[in-house]
Amino acid sequence: MTSLDGPSGNIALLIDADNASAAHFDPVMTVLAELGTVNIRRAYGNWSKATLKSWAALSIAQAIEPQQQFDLTKGKNATDMKMTIDAMDLMASGRVSGFGLMSSDSDFTPLVTRIRQQGIPVYGFGRMSSPEGFRRACTRFIDVMALAEVDADDAVVEKTTPPARARKADEKKTQPAKAAPPAPTPVPAQPSAPSIKKAVDAEVIKLLIDAYDSVKRDERGFVRLGSVGQLAGNRSSFDVRNYGYKRLSDLVQAIPNFITESREGGQVWIKRVN
Repeated sequence: MTSLDGPSGNIALLIDADNASAAHFDPVMTVLAELGTVNIRRAYGNWSKATLKSWAALSIAQAIEPQQQFDLTKGKNATDMKMTIDAMDLMASGRVSGFGLMSSDSDFTPLVTRIRQQGIPVYGFGRMSSPEGFRRACTRFIDVMALAEVDADDAVVEKTTPPARARKADEKKTQPAKAAPPAPTPVPAQPSAPSIKKAVDAEVIKLLIDAYDSVKRDERGFVRLGSVGQLAGNRSSFDVRNYGYKRLSDLVQAIPNFITESREGGQVWIKRVN
């Protein structure tokens, strides 16, 4: 199997522990869960280094296989070679339907290119300071810093919004026995988490416009957003999470060049207005 089949795909997450932070592991796993089950989790590095202590602790809690690689020559990173060999072996096995790479190292660009030539998607997780060639080589490249901000934003929302059951239980405790139901009291709005949104750059807007222009429109000039997203994805590795959004529809709604419309079945259609 060489393509993702919904959320049932078998995903391999390979971590360049020398070049990635353990603090970003949870949000990365959340993204990969949308693609399939991350059955293979490996972290590569020289585990004798004190800088990998956080990864060592996490490997126990998250069933990550630590892959030891000593620094045989100063200034040479043997970890990259070990990680590349394992990725090629996994690809050749035919058991993996998608890869996740946690690294900002452009040395993995040829590896990503080779895996994608096999028809297997590769999701890169690193910093936006990574070389453009590496970012564009990935099927999707997701900025771990922006991803962590969105994940923290969601955590604040969950923490500040009281559960519905808890609110109902409190109301029952405070209601006098056999008394008439009290008049409904307006509930003050809970403070929302701070919005962490980044301006959508002109390159992405042009990408979406070009994709829109390539899709057949209905009699009112609308096209399915899914079709636009598919075309845009074939040309670029950008991901909406890099701009603080969870869905493409949310990002498009923030762009004045388009208007959106929800239709039967929950499908989102868009139309270019300028």
